[in-house]
Amino acid sequence: MENSPSLQLREASLAELFWLHERIGEFPGKASLSFYEERLRHRVSLALVALWDRELAGFKVGYQSELPEQFYSWMGGVRPEFRRKGIATALAEEQERWAKEQGFNSIFFKTRNRFPGMIQFGIERGFKVVDLLPKGGVEDYRIVMRKEL
Repeated sequence: MENSPSLQLREASLAELFWLHERIGEFPGKASLSFYEERLRHRVSLALVALWDRELAGFKVGYQSELPEQFYSWMGGVRPEFRRKGIATALAEEQERWAKEQGFNSIFFKTRNRFPGMIQFGIERGFKVVDLLPKGGVEDYRIVMRKEL
């Protein structure tokens, strides 16, 4: 799963997911190892990390949704000092390749109005807005985006 001389993707441990989660400022509140353990337990899932020059730079994790043919891209992010290097794109491409290989026919994710960069990233990757979930103020409304694989 190597994409360039300085970028490597591989499956992640829960400890690595948690370590990266704590270093991405956009994530609200504190997480814990059990936050990831409980969400992924008994589910078909894929957890990836990206290493930039052998340093943990980003992650992407997802799992089979309630609809068995859909894969939910649940969490992901890139540490601020490693952004704009194609890491998020490489992680997304690998996750989509894997999901298609596993027989999923679509992939979806949720983001918030307050993250226009994530909405744009989805649009650029071929995702369409399929739902809006009001929660809290308008900045916290959830945008659901889906892509056919």
